[in-house]
Amino acid sequence: QLQLVESGGGLVQVGGSLRLSCLASGRTFADYNLAWFRQAPGKEREFVGVILADASGTYLAPSVEGRFTISRDNAKDMAYLQMNDLKPEDTALYRCAARIPRVGDEAYDYWGQGTQVTVSS
Repeated sequence: QLQLVESGGGLVQVGGSLRLSCLASGRTFADYNLAWFRQAPGKEREFVGVILADASGTYLAPSVEGRFTISRDNAKDMAYLQMNDLKPEDTALYRCAARIPRVGDEAYDYWGQGTQVTVSS
């Protein structure tokens, strides 16, 4: 199966920047759409954004649009979440997730363990 490992989380001040990475292995990464999710304690998991398998399109949630950017480098089996102008409400465990592009459902099949992002106020 596809394995995903996130890295790049840490402690950052309000207004700062951080880049998260997602390394894929076990399958052909270019076959999968790649999404980022986040979850803070006591809150539901939140969809952050997605990039299509061939990098032809991206979508970002309104809460992060204009501040975050998703990219990928299929030759390196890597995807990224560039986070700028960070706010305390961005504090969460960030996970990457992958799915084969398909119709009929919106479920993600493979998940990383997550990397913690903490934004100090």
